Amino acid sequence: MGHPRGMVAAGHPLTAQVGADVLSDGGNAVDAALAALLTSWAAEPLLTGPGAGGYMLVAGAGEQPTLLDFFVAAPGLGRADGASGELVPITVSFGDAAQMFHVGAASCGTYGCPAGVAQAHARWGSVPLAQLAAPAATHARVGVPLNAIQSYVGELLDSILDFTETTALRFAPGGVRLGEGDLFRDAELGDTIERLGAEGADPFYRGDIATAVRAYLDPLGGLLTRDDLDSYAAVARTPATVIYRGRTVLTNPPPSAGGTLLALALGRLDATAGPPSVTEIVDVMADVQGCRDDAFIDGLDEDGFLDRFLAANLGATTHISVLDSEGRACSVTTTNGEGSGLVVPGTGIHLNNMMGEEDLNPRGFFAYPAGRRMPSMMAPTVVVGSDGVELVVGSAGSNRIRSAILQTIVGVVDHGLGAEAAVDAPRVHFEDGVVYAEPGIDVAALESSGRQVQPFRERNLFFGGTQAVERDPRSGALSGAGDPRRGGAAVAA
Repeated sequence: MGHPRGMVAAGHPLTAQVGADVLSDGGNAVDAALAALLTSWAAEPLLTGPGAGGYMLVAGAGEQPTLLDFFVAAPGLGRADGASGELVPITVSFGDAAQMFHVGAASCGTYGCPAGVAQAHARWGSVPLAQLAAPAATHARVGVPLNAIQSYVGELLDSILDFTETTALRFAPGGVRLGEGDLFRDAELGDTIERLGAEGADPFYRGDIATAVRAYLDPLGGLLTRDDLDSYAAVARTPATVIYRGRTVLTNPPPSAGGTLLALALGRLDATAGPPSVTEIVDVMADVQGCRDDAFIDGLDEDGFLDRFLAANLGATTHISVLDSEGRACSVTTTNGEGSGLVVPGTGIHLNNMMGEEDLNPRGFFAYPAGRRMPSMMAPTVVVGSDGVELVVGSAGSNRIRSAILQTIVGVVDHGLGAEAAVDAPRVHFEDGVVYAEPGIDVAALESSGRQVQPFRERNLFFGGTQAVERDPRSGALSGAGDPRRGGAAVAA
């Protein structure tokens, strides 16, 4: 499967199709990724949006590999009283596992998506941003039917979606939560997307939209300040690099945590002979998880930490992956967390809850200084071989992101699988001494190795949402996969 203009894999068929249309019309991989990202705000509104943050990795086709960091920053710059507030706990059940999240005004960090979109377009875009934003704005106004996965996500997040009147009006009009087949429609979000396309990021950080956000949050106990928004900027970083089976793997560097831990896991697996077994993969997951201690967390924000960390230890949402006809790869992951339960009136912006995410706050809430990027697990990744990009991959899924990406890379590189087979393959995830396993995993082998196993009865979005585009290094043919666990799709241009 393939076409000279490339392929897009994303978390929703509409998201992927809009990106593929841009490729077909002559846009490059970043143009396609931006159009898809903006469309995801209307097609996947429970996962992402203008109040979210993320990362974009661009490589191949002679590009200097670059990771654009536009993730959420800890709020509170300029506050005399320090940055802390009341978080509201919410439990989300995945059936065979549960996770605690926290919402409310104090959970909202400084959003980065508008800055990231504008900066990515300025660096790499070849199609006017207004043109890339137009389909997304239209879909937001006309409405996008919720598919089965988006409806299931709404069921999981039910307590958040009726947290305030403005949020309930958006996700449960008439008092009934939107279900499969119902239209998610938000004209105000459409207007906001259109303004981003026409005016760039400035209104979101120094203009009327920024003022509206702060005016809404302040009386509710929000921590976001004028200084937080005014000083926010997307930051270009050199990707983390590790060699795996003779290929160069590029991923998210510090101060993000996920790419660093993924690089360590791949580096350790590279020392194994032949394709790693499921027990070897879990052992590496456990070892790497054990490295996420206080020294690791403190070090993430220090210059040179990545090289020191890998040297010492080798002797770490929704995602869009794009590969264009010139071999340019764009891997972009964005997340709103679960959302704070707060939609800013007049804007359609559902603000993130990153300050209330336990995975991002392992030392307790409000421990990070104001202005510091939160240490996300998100890890947009590109695998480069001797003949160019071989795999563009990333995942949603909180702490499961790095395990999902790790197993997808092993599937493609070690087992010779195409993107679809690698993404479809059953997964494991190790956390807090427990191995979570999908059907098809050799549970007996794990248990005989002494691991405590929690089997899932069916494939589940708990294990991430991996979107991948793979290029066969021999034939040049492309294959793509949107993770069925999250209703993803791949579309050739």
